[in-house]
Amino acid sequence: MAGHSKWANIKHRKAAQDKKRGKQFAKLIRAIESAAREASSADPATSPSLALAVQKARDADVPKDNIERACLRGAGLDDGGARYEAATYEGYAPGGVAVLVEVLTDNRNRTASDVRSLFTRAGGNLAEPGAVGFLFSRRGQVLLAAGAGEDDVLAAGLDHGLEDVEDGGDEVVAWCGAGDVAPLRAALEAAGLPVTGAGTTMVASTSVRVEEADEVGRVLRLLDALEDLDDVQDVHANLDVDDDLLAAAGT
Repeated sequence: MAGHSKWANIKHRKAAQDKKRGKQFAKLIRAIESAAREASSADPATSPSLALAVQKARDADVPKDNIERACLRGAGLDDGGARYEAATYEGYAPGGVAVLVEVLTDNRNRTASDVRSLFTRAGGNLAEPGAVGFLFSRRGQVLLAAGAGEDDVLAAGLDHGLEDVEDGGDEVVAWCGAGDVAPLRAALEAAGLPVTGAGTTMVASTSVRVEEADEVGRVLRLLDALEDLDDVQDVHANLDVDDDLLAAAGT
């Protein structure tokens, strides 16, 4: 809808701004180690999850040597790898916005305490498992540079899992099933389209409009603080807000 922004679109813009941060590199490396440990292999060709984690790190310009060492550590072929456990926390931000927080942690007690503290300080609350998770479903996405033609994306992707094309202004999103990310990306790249990234995300079935500037600011500060935690891999929310309120909030 013109003039409105979903949290997913806000995150895409932030990712472009922040992708060279050292903290983001560390999160990507952690995801590689976890996927390699799960696959019991350092070879991305043996595991779609590891291949996706490696590709995301490459998209963010993580050095090749760092990626390879992370694969080896995760597979137990090099010293120094930590054992990370995946967990998901659910809660509500101010205004009743549903929030899903995905983490990789080596200390669940610490992570749970950190996440709970941020929700409480923001005026939200951490909820029981399942409280908001049912609102979200996992989908795949391939991101393209602004200006990628919708007709070109459709022509290249329809036979490779493409479900929808969304032009967000700053970038174009090609949506697909969670298992179709790799073939869709390959097809779009083969067609010469400007792919900038790919992965999976959680998409909300319903959204919550927040219309008070102060409340928008509190929600965004909570989401930013959650994403800034070392253990947090991704944050999803069903926030819907007017663009002018985003501007007023400094986003």
